[in-house]
Amino acid sequence: MLHTSSFLYQLHCRFGSLTLPPHSSCMSYNTTAGSWSCKQLQSRLGSLRSCRSEFRVMCRQVLDSIKTCHVQEVDKNGDSGESNLFLHVQTLRNFPIEKIYGEVVIVRFDSTLVLEALDSNNFSLDKSLFTIKYLFNAGAKVLLVSNWGRPHDPMLLSVESLADRLSSLLQVKVVPANDGSGLMQSKMNKWENVDILLLDNLTMFREEVANCSKFSEKLSSGATIFVNDAFSLSHKILASTVGVTRFCHASVAGFNFEEELLQLKNISKTTRQPYVAIIGGSNFLEKANALHLLASKCDGLYFFGKLAFQVMNALGLSVPGCFVEQDAVGEALKLIQHAHCRKIPIYFPNDFWCINNSKQDPLEIFPSGSILTGWTPIDLGPVSLKELSSLLSICKKILLIGSIKFDSVKDTVGASKLALMLQGISMTGCDVTVVGNAACKAVAGTSCSVSQYKMFNNASVVWEFLKGRILPGVAALDRAYPHDLDWNIAFTDPSQPLIIDIGSGNGLFLLKMARRCQNYNFLGLEINKKLVRHCLNNVVQSNIKNGEEHRWRMVQRTLIEAIIDLLITNGKFMTLQVFLQSDIEAVATRMKEQFIMYAKGRLLVDGDENMGWLEENPFGIRSDWEQHVIDRGAPMFRIMLRKVR
Repeated sequence: MLHTSSFLYQLHCRFGSLTLPPHSSCMSYNTTAGSWSCKQLQSRLGSLRSCRSEFRVMCRQVLDSIKTCHVQEVDKNGDSGESNLFLHVQTLRNFPIEKIYGEVVIVRFDSTLVLEALDSNNFSLDKSLFTIKYLFNAGAKVLLVSNWGRPHDPMLLSVESLADRLSSLLQVKVVPANDGSGLMQSKMNKWENVDILLLDNLTMFREEVANCSKFSEKLSSGATIFVNDAFSLSHKILASTVGVTRFCHASVAGFNFEEELLQLKNISKTTRQPYVAIIGGSNFLEKANALHLLASKCDGLYFFGKLAFQVMNALGLSVPGCFVEQDAVGEALKLIQHAHCRKIPIYFPNDFWCINNSKQDPLEIFPSGSILTGWTPIDLGPVSLKELSSLLSICKKILLIGSIKFDSVKDTVGASKLALMLQGISMTGCDVTVVGNAACKAVAGTSCSVSQYKMFNNASVVWEFLKGRILPGVAALDRAYPHDLDWNIAFTDPSQPLIIDIGSGNGLFLLKMARRCQNYNFLGLEINKKLVRHCLNNVVQSNIKNGEEHRWRMVQRTLIEAIIDLLITNGKFMTLQVFLQSDIEAVATRMKEQFIMYAKGRLLVDGDENMGWLEENPFGIRSDWEQHVIDRGAPMFRIMLRKVR
């Protein structure tokens, strides 16, 4: 149980499970013992800022140059299912900048984006470098990890070469570490003259793909904060994206990760209509669930490539046997029926350019369903392209996902014409999202600027999301609560002192306390499998869903630091103390040690420390579990901590 003031804005910055009002609405929140204005709270950080006044200016310049909205914004039109809950993560943008200074931060960056930036000659605008620049300017020691190339490729770029290229981009010396051992004690001397260290290529380590726990610990040794900026790997379970989060007290999304995550969420939104999905590629069975979701969101689906032939085959049209996927007819019929129930159209090409399999005859055009034996479709026909252009011209939102070429065909006229259509439509304000390496290259090849598109080179991440699956790289990050809470509605009088019960169980203890102490507000936090908010009089209980017991223990360094910052030292009894109790001595000891460690001299044991655990609960009210433990004759381990400065 924790006792603190009701001024909760700082908690929003440090504990991602609560999103509280902005500064303007917090100005009226006062403690019982005395008012704390926003200026007074910020002044506590004055000495840090004065020591390094320039770094915040530089960081702010980086933030201003990123045109990304907050991932935590309320999604009123998106999917509110379980998988969508895991898309709300804590971001570097919202992480307290003063908590970065002097820390060792491990950054998982996307080397593909960096290498592409080297070829684009547009270094200053490359979003993949924003995260690294921001952390460096904030005074962090940055440890970079990534993978590139293949293990036995003779042309594989060395870690020294990549470090040199990063140095030229960042205008800061990046030093290669030449191994994957992280910040072992033998490397600490390097940090005396180095601010950015690049570890060796993770492609060389099998433990990376195996998500080896020991390798993850070794990789992150010495680091306290993990920043994931490689969104393209979110669908994989890797040591450098999932495993390391177990050994860092904070795991957040970098700026590139945040931007792409926001774009991913945008795919499922239907605020702009008509919304049409253009879907290519193959493997209908594997993508069936994703296609059903698109049929539920979009106002029309346009299939081409092998997927189009599965729809045509289900409708009874003649299709070349080499294009028919086994056992796909049933799923195709289900999709057609689903679209029929929603009264949305499913489109497929009306004609194709075809090539003779046995002769070198010129290409010929065949209508759909009338392709002669021995002829193979290789491109969209003129009628199909004209109808597709007409369809897209009325759209306000378009999703292009999957390969836009047929098998064994390197370049097609249809692909380039489709790319030109999208370029023209995007100039009119249409929201265009392009997914897949081939589609992105086709669009980039016909456009003078790709900034008007939302692009995902790795289609696997998007397909996994559309299938309703949780992305491991996203789920491993710290959670941010996806909704704003109106504390004026939750509490009758938000200015009253607040008692927070961490590990509130079923909330009965809070209810008893609320009946006895009418002049206090109460907030209960509990890890549970259900996501609920229950309001009763002046009692609020929030349950946070997560099944990872070790990573998501409630008492973590980030929460402890937030609590210490919120506790006031000149107030009454109920505003400056932390009460800890457990029926397991090891747990109580661990909590006590963590609070004292991360308080950094600001918390002391209340009373005589040599007296050991408190024999009685000082509040006179027992929780149901506490009563259960006492009834069976077992001890409770209690201690009260007091803030001294």
